[in-house]
Amino acid sequence: MKDQMPQLMNAAIRRQSLGLALLALLLFIAGNWHQAIIGFDSRFVVFAQEMLHHGPSFFPTTYGQPYADYLATSTLMTWLLSLPLGQVNSFTAWLPTSIASALIVMLVYRLTAPYSQRWGLLSVALLLLSSTFISETRAVSLDQMLAAVALTVFYLGYAHDHFGAAKRLHWVYLLLIVGFTIRGPIGLVIPTGVLCSYFLLNRQWRQLFSFGLLALALLGACVGLLLLLAKLSGGEAFMQDVIRMQFLGRMDGSEGSSGALYYFTSSVGNYALAYPLALLVLLVIAIGGRRPPDPALQLVLYCAAAGLLVMLGLSIPQAKKARYVLPMLPMAAIIAAYPFQVAHGRLYGWLRGLMLSLWTVLPALLIVGLWLARRRYPEQMAHIGWVLGVLGALQVLALVAVFQARLRTLVPALTAVLAVWTTYIVVVEPVERSLYDTRTFSLQVQAQVRQQPAPIVLHALGKDAKAIKFMVNLDYDRVPVFTQQPADLATLQGPAWLVMSQDDFEGLQDPRLRAITPTLTGTFDKNPYVLLHLDKTIQP
Repeated sequence: MKDQMPQLMNAAIRRQSLGLALLALLLFIAGNWHQAIIGFDSRFVVFAQEMLHHGPSFFPTTYGQPYADYLATSTLMTWLLSLPLGQVNSFTAWLPTSIASALIVMLVYRLTAPYSQRWGLLSVALLLLSSTFISETRAVSLDQMLAAVALTVFYLGYAHDHFGAAKRLHWVYLLLIVGFTIRGPIGLVIPTGVLCSYFLLNRQWRQLFSFGLLALALLGACVGLLLLLAKLSGGEAFMQDVIRMQFLGRMDGSEGSSGALYYFTSSVGNYALAYPLALLVLLVIAIGGRRPPDPALQLVLYCAAAGLLVMLGLSIPQAKKARYVLPMLPMAAIIAAYPFQVAHGRLYGWLRGLMLSLWTVLPALLIVGLWLARRRYPEQMAHIGWVLGVLGALQVLALVAVFQARLRTLVPALTAVLAVWTTYIVVVEPVERSLYDTRTFSLQVQAQVRQQPAPIVLHALGKDAKAIKFMVNLDYDRVPVFTQQPADLATLQGPAWLVMSQDDFEGLQDPRLRAITPTLTGTFDKNPYVLLHLDKTIQP
């Protein structure tokens, strides 16, 4: 009977983790069906729209041309989900990321729950309360998918040594390939580094070198195949674009650059609550001095090493964006919740009190924040009264739970999670999509173009910037005409439809264009834009 107990516990934890993952997935997709596409998501939705029109390919395409910065893996996922509907919408675009996020929830719980279910649940809570995790989960996020791959690789290595799981190296190598297809070279390097950090800290030298060398060989093979596919897809010039965008551009800063400590400093805000709390926990562990670590503390140290390696490794390239270090967040959440696994220590007690206080008052803080925000955005937030009521009820529930010994920890954490996600889904997302709306103006343009068919000219929108945000809203498989400078418009012949910002229109010197009265004026991506109809009878 005693020998069977670990198996029974493992089976129970597996069922609980699957249940948590399912509940998390329902939360991640709540209210998501046909949301307006804004921002960075526009690019990936356009990729999927073009794949629906033209069929699958190794690289995604824009305007019928292969796009060098990514392989088509995430686009293929969205394409497959969109095929039954015949169109791409926010649900089919976001679902792969939501599934990856649910997988992260499941694995975080599986890593920690064998030591303490409370630790497991609170690790998940801190993960769900971290700002970048929330925003990236409800988006097309290759970095969130990579975080799921990296955590799975870490879990397979750890579970084999500590939970008696089978050695699944073939799955590890397959996951490295999946990581590469999602995120390019960095998608293989990050999971490799995460598992190597575990081997290094565990002094498993043979596994470290054998796995590291095989992963390096796999990286070389994947890079070679990537460049071959690039050459087959778009020739020598496109292959050079792939090298520039996926390798050199990120390293030399030509794609943007930030300081060496960017991730370590910016993550305090970008990955709150988990990251700053994890730093405090590691400080308390360091103050506690050297002592033989128990298995739970060992897991914390493994997570710290893996998270540190991710942040150090990604600090080497000059190009840095907050979402790039998402693979460290599950590690930070596990570390941040560790005080609830430790029964002794005054400093750990202080950290528990700090976290409990934050969770308890979070609904009230959100109420104050929404009240202040409504004064700034009265139109967009006119109907949030019921949200304030829900937050008030959650606040009462949290305060009641604090005075109940059995409920004191978990219920305030749960109310905090529900309060934050309710606010984000019901208020923040709609306001953001209203402020940065591109759908309304684009559809109005499309309606006028259908009445009088003619080529669409996008002036000074940028092929990979504003133009993408315009095209994502259209059922339009023709490549528009792009112009950048006012001189480019001089030879333009009608009939044609011109889309440009109001500032650019007012700055035109060409009398034939200045004489045109806009047929449409509207807001596009928070800026005033106009639509002009250049008649065939108007000649330069």
